[in-house]
Amino acid sequence: MPSSPFPARWPPAELAAGAFARPSFPPGRPILAGLLDLNARIHRDFAFRAGVTTVGTPIAELLAKRAGVCQDFTHLMLAGLRALGLSARYVSGYLRTRPPPGQVARRGADQSHAWVGGWLGPDHGWIDLDPTNNLIVADEHVVLAWGRDYSDISPIRGVILGGGAHTVDVGVDLEAVDPA
Repeated sequence: MPSSPFPARWPPAELAAGAFARPSFPPGRPILAGLLDLNARIHRDFAFRAGVTTVGTPIAELLAKRAGVCQDFTHLMLAGLRALGLSARYVSGYLRTRPPPGQVARRGADQSHAWVGGWLGPDHGWIDLDPTNNLIVADEHVVLAWGRDYSDISPIRGVILGGGAHTVDVGVDLEAVDPA
C-alpha cells in the first residue's frame, strides 16, 4: 500500500477491516462496483444502534458488535478501503429531515451525519457513499466538511471556561426551501 505524507490518525488501515472489505473487490471488478458492494454489505451486516459505541471505538470492536452509528460505519469503510490501498475521505454533514412523501426518514437524520468519499480516478473524481443508508449521496445530503478522518472536520472542537458540569443539547432540522 502506498504511504501518504499526511496519513489519517483514525481510522487506521487495519488488517481486519481490509479482510472485511476484500470480498467486495475481487480481481477485475471495477472500483465503483466494489464501492457499491461494500456500502451495501455494511448496511446489511451492521445494525444502526446509538449508544453502543463512541468516537474512539476500535474497528475490531465494531466488527465484533456488528452495531453502531453512521460514524462507525464510515470508519469501517474508510479503514477497509485504506487497507486495500484505495483512496477515501471522511465526509460530514446533514441529511434532509423530512423524507419525500411515502418514504421513511433516513437513518442519521436530525443530527450530524457521516459518510465516505471514494476516489474513482482523475476521469471520474470522487463519489460519496452513505453506508448507513446504503445509497449514493445526492440531494438529501448537505456536505459541511471532508478530510482524512473525524479529527480533521470535528464540528465540536473548542474550549469551555467555567466551573461545574456542562452538557450540550443540539437539534437539527434540514428542510428544502421553496425557491419562489
